[in-house]
Amino acid sequence: MLSIIRLAIIKSMNQKTVLLLFGGESPEHDVSLSSAKNVFKALNKKSYQIELVCISKEGVWQQVDSVREATQYDSPIVVKLGERKFSANGKEITPDVILPILHGENGEDGAPQALAKLLHIPIAGPSLISAVIAMDKDITKKLLTIAELPVVDWVVVRQSFHLPSYKAISEHVKSQKLFVKPARTGSSVGVSKVHDESEFKAAINTAFSYDNKVIVEAAIEEARELEVAVIGNDKPQATLPGEIIPGEEFYSYDDKYSDTSEALVRIPADISKEVAEEIRQLALNSYKATEGWGMARIDFFLTKTGEIYINEINTIPGFTNISMYPKLWDHEGLNYSALLDKLIDYALVS
Repeated sequence: MLSIIRLAIIKSMNQKTVLLLFGGESPEHDVSLSSAKNVFKALNKKSYQIELVCISKEGVWQQVDSVREATQYDSPIVVKLGERKFSANGKEITPDVILPILHGENGEDGAPQALAKLLHIPIAGPSLISAVIAMDKDITKKLLTIAELPVVDWVVVRQSFHLPSYKAISEHVKSQKLFVKPARTGSSVGVSKVHDESEFKAAINTAFSYDNKVIVEAAIEEARELEVAVIGNDKPQATLPGEIIPGEEFYSYDDKYSDTSEALVRIPADISKEVAEEIRQLALNSYKATEGWGMARIDFFLTKTGEIYINEINTIPGFTNISMYPKLWDHEGLNYSALLDKLIDYALVS
């Protein structure tokens, strides 16, 4: 009996306490829940003691017993700065590492990383600086341009500034068809494709409902949408590209997450080895140019004439059933559970 107890104690001592943080205040709350369910299922229960904390849509942190929405706030989490502790309902959690499965504002914009830094707790995924940079599509494009990496022409529009006309923007980016995007959202939330002046103002108003900074960029006609998964800190590694084949005119929020979506994922992408390797290298270069850390999914456009453009960088990519990031690594021989192990290991050694 004593030996069994001793083995149980040793096992417990070897386990790392992982605080799985999910939910959040952004419109991508439900995407986070979907991702977190998969992450919890894939985490090795022998290696980790997993504590679940959901941030409600109202911003309340709540300890929960399963990956679900936090709707009752009987025992909200108390964060103890300087003590590396979270307290709820008399129970204290001292995480070895935080695993944030969050998207959008106060999730993917560096806020969790800033809190983890104040608490001196390692956090998996992006660093504070890499999260802040990649969350802002305008800043990302500027840094990629400085690094002489290819991006689609764009214009920044701010809510407090004079709104340029559709004609002026079209002439500047040399395209009659435009994408209008909130500068700091993900999952295509608030994104519209504009075909003419009549659609422009409505698209701008939609984008401004999510962010006071909006980017308007040229729509690359008939471009293929390719994605590369990157992992690592100082010596990152990247997969070869996979391809998204949208079921709609572009890969919208509904096309990504709706049960009726007709979007397809093809891994690997049906492109030449030379183009695949070029895109993989561009992914690594863009990761480094934007202070990439931990992980990211880099999205590309490939035109009919062979031009390649970097579209966006996502530092906390989706982990849903249809998400490209874990699928790409699985194709490379790194299964879901092993991928999470690596992300946690990178956090603990950084």
